[in-house]
Amino acid sequence: MPDPAAPANSLLVSTRNAHKVREIRAILGDGLHIDDLSCLPDLPMVEETGATFEENATLKALAASEFYGGWVIADDSGLEVAALGGAPGVHSARYAGEPSNDAANNELLLHNLLPFHGEERAARFRCVIVLARNGAKLAAFTGIVEGHILPAPQGAGGFGYDPLFVPRGHSDSFAQLGDDIKNSLSHRARALRNLSAWNGCGAFG
Repeated sequence: MPDPAAPANSLLVSTRNAHKVREIRAILGDGLHIDDLSCLPDLPMVEETGATFEENATLKALAASEFYGGWVIADDSGLEVAALGGAPGVHSARYAGEPSNDAANNELLLHNLLPFHGEERAARFRCVIVLARNGAKLAAFTGIVEGHILPAPQGAGGFGYDPLFVPRGHSDSFAQLGDDIKNSLSHRARALRNLSAWNGCGAFG
C-alpha cells in the first residue's frame, strides 16, 4: 500500500539517476518536496521492456506509485538520430551494452555516424514523462529538442550524450551551454513544463 504519510506537496521521481533528479529539481524549483527511489529501498528494479519511451516511463511510474503516497513521475528519454533509423532511441542509456556507460555510448554513436556529415547528423532528444498516483496512470507529457551531433565531444558539463548534442539555434553542445541554458530548452524541461501546465502551473497537492 502507498505510504499515507507522504507530504501533500510531495513528488517522487521514479529513478536512481542522481543527474536526472538534480536536473528535475532545478527545473521545478523549490515549491515541491522531491524524493527519488532512495526513499523506497525495497522497491525491485523495474525492467524497461517497453518498445517506446512512454511504455517504459509508464512501467516505472506505476511500479513506484504502488508504494508511494504522493504524486509519482517517471521519465524515459533518449537520443534519436534520423540517419541511424531513430537509434539509439529507447536503448540510449545502454547503447554500447551493459552496464550503462556514457563514454562507451558516445564512442559507439560517433563510430556509427562516421559515414554521415552535415545535415545528415540531425538528431533530437525526446523525453516522455508519465504522471501516476496510487497505481493509476494519469497522463503523459512529451518534450522534444532538435539539433545535431558533433564529430567529437565538446564540453565537460551535463551527462549522457550532452557533449555531442548541439541544440538548434546554438553553436555549443549541451555540455558547454551550462545548466541554466540547458534547463531552459532541454527535452526534459519542455516535458516538465507541459506537466506543470496540466497540473495548475505545478501546484501539486
